[in-house]
Amino acid sequence: DTFLHFCAIWTVEDVAKGRRMSQKELKEAFISNLNGTSLLEISAGLSLPPLCLLCRGLLLILYYLHHGKPVSSRKYSLLLDFLVLVSPLLFSCTVLSPVIFFIPVILAAFCARIFSKIYSQRKREARVPFGQIVKEFQKACLDPECIPAITAFRVYVNVLTSISILAVDFPQYPRRYAKAETYGTGAMDLGVGAFIFGNALVCPEVRQKAHTTQPRFSGLARQVFSVWPLISLGVGRLLSVKSIEYHEHTSEYGVHWNFFFTLALVRLAASLLLAIIPKRKAWLAALAVAVLYQLLLSTTSLKTFILHGSDGRGSRLGFLDANREGLLSLFGYLAIYLASVQVGLWLLRRRSSVGGWLEALGGLALAVLLLSLLLQLSQACTEPVSRRLANLSFCTWVLAHCLLLLGCFVLADLALVFTKLLVKGSSVPCCWQVVQPPDSGKKHGMEAVPVGRQDKLSQQCLISAINKNQLLFFLLANVMTGAVNILIDTIHSKAAFTLCILHLYMFFNCLIMDILHARNIVLKFW
Repeated sequence: DTFLHFCAIWTVEDVAKGRRMSQKELKEAFISNLNGTSLLEISAGLSLPPLCLLCRGLLLILYYLHHGKPVSSRKYSLLLDFLVLVSPLLFSCTVLSPVIFFIPVILAAFCARIFSKIYSQRKREARVPFGQIVKEFQKACLDPECIPAITAFRVYVNVLTSISILAVDFPQYPRRYAKAETYGTGAMDLGVGAFIFGNALVCPEVRQKAHTTQPRFSGLARQVFSVWPLISLGVGRLLSVKSIEYHEHTSEYGVHWNFFFTLALVRLAASLLLAIIPKRKAWLAALAVAVLYQLLLSTTSLKTFILHGSDGRGSRLGFLDANREGLLSLFGYLAIYLASVQVGLWLLRRRSSVGGWLEALGGLALAVLLLSLLLQLSQACTEPVSRRLANLSFCTWVLAHCLLLLGCFVLADLALVFTKLLVKGSSVPCCWQVVQPPDSGKKHGMEAVPVGRQDKLSQQCLISAINKNQLLFFLLANVMTGAVNILIDTIHSKAAFTLCILHLYMFFNCLIMDILHARNIVLKFW
């Protein structure tokens, strides 16, 4: 009897394991051999976050205009932020993806309608000519120590990544948005590069004041200390994925590699290079790395090795062969990081007026145009965009679209500044504050004009909450994604069930960030 009982248990466990393995292979096939989407569709999708941010700001100003005070309830503020800043993105990458080109138009029309209502109601109170309002806007001074567009960019890259890593396992998420197998431009391919871009914008080399003198390798020392959480998370992800036989896409980074390792090593390598060369020449280093790496791909057998392994049949023998995609793509990501450092240094130049930021917006538009032309040239002369290779075309594409998104955030912020000038006393969290000019009699230069309750509002802003614990938010999203995939058969889920799961998943993550933010808790151990 004992022997038969043991055999029965063994058989059940074996069958269970076999079912789990087949489910694992099914999920791996579900995210493999894909070709991406068009650059135009990705550009349309990138317009949604700035429009959502603009819509939220206009709604808050309209509320202030009607009630004479900002939204005071924390729960209503969180609900508004989630419904306006996050929920439209969930719908646009699932059930509304077939009409993705119409969503920005609808959102823009909605924003225009809200602005028209604000302007008409304000005009009854104080009939100031529109031309005078425009002149006042152009002369307005902004807080030079704060660039909300950078914060919004980094937070939204995190939010979009968190949505995608779970949504991609559901059938409602279009396969064309997932990572391309070898060549192609998927939305998730851009997300990887945008994560590198966003990290470089606020790296120690960028944040270091120009007039301060520090040891040459101080930035590298800080990076060595600050990347250990990334390495720890990379090891933790590796062990957990292998131990529970979680589905993974091997051709993405390799057998043992993952994005946490990539981000850590890129930050270390960039800090080392920027300790040797002047950081103002970071763009030259980026260009040199990207071009030399592309030359190696085009003129040697390196590309064949990355795509097909050492034996030409996809072998995974030895550490380098097993992780060739993750290790060799470091060169491309390093080029993106270095170029992004240059962008960060340029953005942090002291601009204290709306006019200065309008000129900067023109500079961003010109850079996007030039990079788009270079992208077409690169694809024609070398090869198409490939995240797997992190080739020159991929680097150019990532930089062009990241600058496009950043420019849209700057434009949305300036639109909110203009609207706040229409309604005196109104305030929007995570938006530029209008400040008094240096010659206004203040003793200490620029000082924020006391409009609205900015400090209290910033405590009730989902963007501020996520920004304060970005790494924790990303880690929590990864853990929740794993839990959902283990507990739920995502591949065969219906649309209504998918939307419920995705909304609950994102709301839970946002709620945790909001609670931590309310208690001023920053979970940072380095």
